[in-house]
This record gives sequence, structure tokens and C-alpha cells, in this order.
Amino acid sequence: MKKILWIGLLVLNFSSAQAGGDSTFLQQVIEGKQRSAEHKARDKYRHPLQTLEFFDVKENMTVVEIWPGEGWYTEILAPYLRNKGKLYAAHFSADAKEPYFKKSLENFIKKIHKQPKVYDKVELTVLQPPEFLQIAPAGSADRVLTFRNVHNWMKNDQAAAVFNAMYKALKPGGILGIVEHRSRASKPQDTRAESGYVSEDYVIALARNAGFEYLAKSEINANSKDTKNYPEGVWTLPPSLKLKDKDRNKYLAIGESDRMTIKFIKPK
Repeated sequence: MKKILWIGLLVLNFSSAQAGGDSTFLQQVIEGKQRSAEHKARDKYRHPLQTLEFFDVKENMTVVEIWPGEGWYTEILAPYLRNKGKLYAAHFSADAKEPYFKKSLENFIKKIHKQPKVYDKVELTVLQPPEFLQIAPAGSADRVLTFRNVHNWMKNDQAAAVFNAMYKALKPGGILGIVEHRSRASKPQDTRAESGYVSEDYVIALARNAGFEYLAKSEINANSKDTKNYPEGVWTLPPSLKLKDKDRNKYLAIGESDRMTIKFIKPK
């Protein structure tokens, strides 16, 4: 009975907030009980309100979230788009050979099944290059969003294919929003991004090669404390803390990585 009541209040609160405008509703969703406390604790690094506003995401849009992982941003996008828009979650393939990919997908599916009143309208698609590249119907998306994934595609020589897939899914005039660990501009780019860091120029080149036009960038997710020279690359920093207890307080004091926040448009 309590669970049913909580779900009802959640939906009621979201509906009431919508009457106050898109930005008010987005803020209400970000503060909502559907989000885990662990995820909310990272808002100071990931700035979801400012990031989604910079990407100009509206509640009546069709949005594709690329490789949502455990669903950090899905916890926000799903209820935000549920009543008026559409969310495609382009996740890993159930037949992926990599155990991490399969486990990640399984956990994501469990998550969305636990709260059907939040995630019931999320449509799962597959992004697993080179076999699966249709992340949404061609020309259907207003926004395609990806958070800290570009280095993964570079590592497997898949970046060009993924950027082409994102371009294909967007409507003319649609926007691609990217957040990625940012390397030093002066450092030559490792084309496999083994450290997890990628230069802004390299991301811009990938996007332009796929047909996108550069729109703008923001320093919303910048972190000047990030020196970008760690034993285990970006994964030395939180939330990964790959060195575990070694210099833990030092890396916690730095915080999460310095990130570019950049957007592109598919020409009309």
C-alpha cells in the first residue's frame, strides 16, 4: 500500500510541477525520490540541470540517451520526458561478448522494471558497433545525448560509426550533446584514448566528419583541480577511485574529472 501511495505522489508531484514551466519541472525531477541518494550526491560534479538546459532538452522532445550504463541520467530523463516526450535508451546488446556489457544491460533492465510508473515508456534500443547501430528511427530524434562515452568508442575504433549513427537518428536541426573527460589542448591525442581523456578538437573533428556543425561549448562541468596525469588515467579519480585506498583523500579532494560540455547541430 505504501509503495502504491509513493508512486501516486511521485506522479502527482511531477504533474503539478509541469504547470509551473519546463525548467521548474526539470528541477523537480532532479530532486525526485526516483533518484538514488548516491546519484544525487554527484550532482555537484555533473550539474544535470545546467547541462540539460545547455543542451536545450524540453519535456516534449524525442531524446536518445547513448549507453546509459546504470541509468544516472535515465533517472532524470525518463520521468521528465514520460508524459509529453519520448526516451530511447541505446544500451548494450544482450548478446555482447564482453561480460561487463551484458551485466550492465541486465542491471539497467532490472532498474527500469522496479519503477514502472517512472520507466514504463522508455524504449530500449541497441548500440553495439559494428552490428547494431540503429539507436532510434532515422530522423526521429530532437536530441541525442552521450555522457563520458567517446573514449570508449575510440578505444575500440568505433567512434566514426557511432557518430554516423547519432547523425542518422537526429532530425535536421536536431542537437547532439556531449559530455566527455577533457584532455589538455597541448597534448597530442592518443587515438585510443587509453587515459580516458579526449581533446575538444578531436571530438569536434569526429562530429564534423559525420556531418555535424559545431554550435557551442560550456564550462558547466569543468574542474580546474584535475591535473590529468594519474597512474590509472581518469579512473584514478572518483567515482572509480581505481587505486582504492592509496592517496584516496588526495583524489577525493580533486573530485571528478574536468569535462567538456559541447553541442553540435545536424544541418537542416
